[in-house]
Amino acid sequence: MMKNVYSVGQVNTYIKNMFAQDFMMQRISVKGEVSNCKYHSSGHIYFTLKDPAGTINAIMFAGNRRGLSFQMKEGDKVIVTGSVEVYERDGKYQLYAREIELDGAGNLYLKFEALKKELENVEELRFIFTSPTFVKDKAEKEKREFYIPKLNRERNLYGSDFEIKLRNQLSQKAIARECADWIRKKVRFKSNSSSEVMGGFLQVSDVESRSYAPFNEFTTTELGLDRGNSVYSMVHSSPSPFAEEYLKIFNAQWSNSEKFVDVTDRILEYIETVYKENSPDYIYFITLYNIFSEFLDDISEDVLPNEATGFKNSVIWNKLYNFQKDAALAIINKLEKYNGCILADSVGLGKTFTALSVIKYYENRNKSVLVLCPKKLNDNWITFRSNYKNNPIAADRLRYDILFHSDLSREYGTSNGLDLSHINWGNYDLIVIDESHNFRNGGKITTDEEDENPRENRYLRLLNQVIRAGVKTKVLMLSATPVNNGFKDLKNQLQLAYEGEAEKIDSLLDTKSSIDDIFRQAQTAYNRWVKFEPTERTTAKLLGMLNFDFFEVLDSVTIARSRKHIERYYDTTDIGKFPTRLKPISRRPCLTDLSAAINYNEIYTQLQTLNLAIYTPSDFILASRISKYVALDESGSESGLSMYGREKGIRQLMAINMLKRLESSVNSFRLTIQRIQELIQNTINKIDNFSRDRYGHASWEVDDYYPSMAAEDEEYYGSAFVGGKKTKIDLADMDFISWRQYLEWDNEILNLLLVMLQDITPRHDSKLQQLIEDLESKFSHPINDENKKVLIFTAFSDTAEYLYSELADRIHDEYGLNVAMVTGSVDGMCTIKKLKPDFNTILTLFSPRSKERDVLFPGSNTEIDVLIATDCISEGQNLQDCDYLINYDIHWNPVRIIQRFGRIDRIGSKNEVIQLVNYWPDVELDDYIKLKGRVEARMKVTVMTATGDDNLLSDEEKGDLQYRKEQLKRLQEEVVDIEDMDMGINIMDLGLNEFRLDLLAYMKDNPDIAHTPFGMSAVVESSDFVQPGVIYVLKNRNNGVNINNQNLLHPFYMVYISHEGEVLCDHLSPKTMLDNMRAACRGKHEPDKKLCSVFNKETKDGREMSHYSDLLQEAIHSIIEVKEESDIMSLFSAGETTALRNKISGLDDFELICFLVIK
Repeated sequence: MMKNVYSVGQVNTYIKNMFAQDFMMQRISVKGEVSNCKYHSSGHIYFTLKDPAGTINAIMFAGNRRGLSFQMKEGDKVIVTGSVEVYERDGKYQLYAREIELDGAGNLYLKFEALKKELENVEELRFIFTSPTFVKDKAEKEKREFYIPKLNRERNLYGSDFEIKLRNQLSQKAIARECADWIRKKVRFKSNSSSEVMGGFLQVSDVESRSYAPFNEFTTTELGLDRGNSVYSMVHSSPSPFAEEYLKIFNAQWSNSEKFVDVTDRILEYIETVYKENSPDYIYFITLYNIFSEFLDDISEDVLPNEATGFKNSVIWNKLYNFQKDAALAIINKLEKYNGCILADSVGLGKTFTALSVIKYYENRNKSVLVLCPKKLNDNWITFRSNYKNNPIAADRLRYDILFHSDLSREYGTSNGLDLSHINWGNYDLIVIDESHNFRNGGKITTDEEDENPRENRYLRLLNQVIRAGVKTKVLMLSATPVNNGFKDLKNQLQLAYEGEAEKIDSLLDTKSSIDDIFRQAQTAYNRWVKFEPTERTTAKLLGMLNFDFFEVLDSVTIARSRKHIERYYDTTDIGKFPTRLKPISRRPCLTDLSAAINYNEIYTQLQTLNLAIYTPSDFILASRISKYVALDESGSESGLSMYGREKGIRQLMAINMLKRLESSVNSFRLTIQRIQELIQNTINKIDNFSRDRYGHASWEVDDYYPSMAAEDEEYYGSAFVGGKKTKIDLADMDFISWRQYLEWDNEILNLLLVMLQDITPRHDSKLQQLIEDLESKFSHPINDENKKVLIFTAFSDTAEYLYSELADRIHDEYGLNVAMVTGSVDGMCTIKKLKPDFNTILTLFSPRSKERDVLFPGSNTEIDVLIATDCISEGQNLQDCDYLINYDIHWNPVRIIQRFGRIDRIGSKNEVIQLVNYWPDVELDDYIKLKGRVEARMKVTVMTATGDDNLLSDEEKGDLQYRKEQLKRLQEEVVDIEDMDMGINIMDLGLNEFRLDLLAYMKDNPDIAHTPFGMSAVVESSDFVQPGVIYVLKNRNNGVNINNQNLLHPFYMVYISHEGEVLCDHLSPKTMLDNMRAACRGKHEPDKKLCSVFNKETKDGREMSHYSDLLQEAIHSIIEVKEESDIMSLFSAGETTALRNKISGLDDFELICFLVIK
């Protein structure tokens, strides 16, 4: 094969053509320092450009010398614009310059000095504003009219391109001071204060007088310095004697004190704002004003809380902390504008009180309100609307109705004294859904005659009968965990607000895509993200994959703040702080101290052999009779959830429940076995009786038995089992002989377990004895002063009763401390004599400060120190008087553990530290999680399996087990926040609404912020939250940077950069950026004189700003880098490329709004 051989000249020509065809090389700007500069006799200029990374040869031909306006010399820092080409003869590339300008301050400084020299030659300047400017308007302004012509006129004083370039060099502070001095010496300003119209003209008296008219604006365009946007601009120049006539007109008006007001001092005030020291929070609000001023301009009174309702005078409003008030106002705004809102504040931040203030607002407007909550939260909501002594807001006389999630599955009966058959579900103006995540699995949103299962589940009934029917219903949802397995969870809840009809919300949102497409794209991005390696699966990565529209939706209809957020961004002086969490204590007591007794693993082994056939009679229906028990629709196909499927669900729940009850307590497990045995024996007896009389008639139905054994936070009758009422099975239609055999097998296993457990009395119950030891240690060595309070959680009322019976009298007699118990299924108990142990009384005496005991029991000092409770109080209760919480059994959902701890881990706690103690089963966590998976999988398989595969787990369930394992492992070492559990899905980093509300409140008292010049700065001290650096606030002037709509603030850009040039937070994280700025500035109403003095010394009173100017260049470069990265990606993706349009050249494409220096 012949190989090609080329000459040197051919290679050089080829390379030259490559350069010539590269469009970037043909128009490029390069900056660097000049060296080896030689002016040749031919007129050409030869030089080298260098920077720390390298050098490039350059030449400017004589014909291009008009592109150079100064004498270039060694060491000059310049920007050279031209092309990079190959010089064929030498085979070298070099830069061919067409334009050369001094880089940065150098070029501008020359122009500025020239301007100063010209201005010094001016003897006097008199200036009249032809329309009212810098004067108070006599006519009453429209409310919130922020963008009025007058403001634009005043802004024009400092808005030309030249001034923008000067401002971007950050030297405006020194320049403003010189400008003010010049005005004081040579200039007087007056303004037309009347409503009469007058034309403008310019009169110049030099060697000869000349007048220029018409002169509409005193701008660089009107002066002829800039091209402007007009097709043409025509100005007449009039010499003497016409010029003198113009002067007479001017002097006549100048002397007219009735119509013209001197505004020189007012103008000087505005200029002085540039060089005076500014407070940090002033810069924060300047930032907010510029970014969100359109929000102010567009806002309507209709979507703002109407203070005329008097809701701010209510008791509940005045009990709210500042962050809760922010949330309440934002919720009302969102409910009025979008008809719905999710409040997803973290555990311990008082979502209930925030919601109560919103309810009060709407009730003051004579609206009807429904609270829809889980049954276990009933007492909590009832207290706040009842005329009880212990209702801290009784004076507000709230009157909302309370119904339960489970009531949506009922047609008849009563609930909270309301007859469900008579409820007018469609007459509620506002529905507050507590624990709205119970609806996150959603379901169908319509049903019709062709639907194979026309029955409404809870979700659909909520949509049809409550939200869609009757009056227009607003929906407020409360949940600390609105997202679990993906963004579809969030969508299912949000669509309750727009009635499942996307077009209703699409018309209100400022998005390019429909809400269905937005969530589809978000879920696709999430599905891609979860497949990344753990090291790459960061929140920042996920945020970068999501579209701008998704953030817009979340910002519009959600509010979410975390504990860290409140601590960092709010002044908590009046509130107090969160207590410090001590490292959790992990206990792993064995089952018993008896050496010969059974252990956990042996019991687990026996449990896996159980069939629990008692719950699946339909497995034994004869094939010839099965058709009797299948619900058919008109087409003859099976409809709804089958009886078979329902029974499998019951059996699976029962199997899991047995394992949970074993972990809870030996006593609870023993009771469970006895109850199942009783059910089995009754069934065997029934079968035997039927066998003796084959001509008799007997039927069987799955017993309503599970709920009495369930953990109290689990509702069995829910949307998972929508398939209808129980179906009776005739024993004559069953293979009852086989069924009886399976029942006997189970009975034998249960008998064996009972025998093995009989020796484990309370004395030999190691877990109980460990609890006694921990309690005695707490009483003897309190962790906060003399606080001996302990809250003990268990999932089961059986366990709670067992603990109370074993501990209450002992603790009361030995330590003189009162013990109480509350569960959702039995009456409360307490060691205090003659005390009615109702739910509210017990909680009030257990946490007397947070529950305001003095209201319910004036003058009483009675307290409860140990409270044993089920998950009926794991949400919605403030029990922060307590500082020590014991999880006697570990909930399989890690979130529940955090929610339990949230009862005492609350802002405003008087305890310095709090302690969490977890009681784990005496097995390795990996074995424990695997066992749970095996039990769940085993119970999915039918007794008479057709596949022979008895251990099937879906990928999603395997992922769920892995998730729980990782989170439970974390909980052995630390108490984590719920928002940190998800490893990615966290809506707390996204919303901007609170900043808009910040601005709205500020504008009421400070409307003049609208006139503030650009380019101002402040200096603030660094902290643990905000490290040293500079936050630059910029405005893009060419509209070409917002690639893929990822910048929520476009055309505004914020970059946070360290003093060393490292980007700490880029422009694509505006929520984090504004949070940082708020943390650094809010509440600091005065300049820090010490820091200002250091800064002024460092910058020579603003004259030496090169350090900050260089950082600004780096900040803008970081924006351009992101754009270029997106441009490159667009070349390799579907759709139009962005690489060839919206070119950004650098600093001149941005206008500096303000900046914050953090020292």
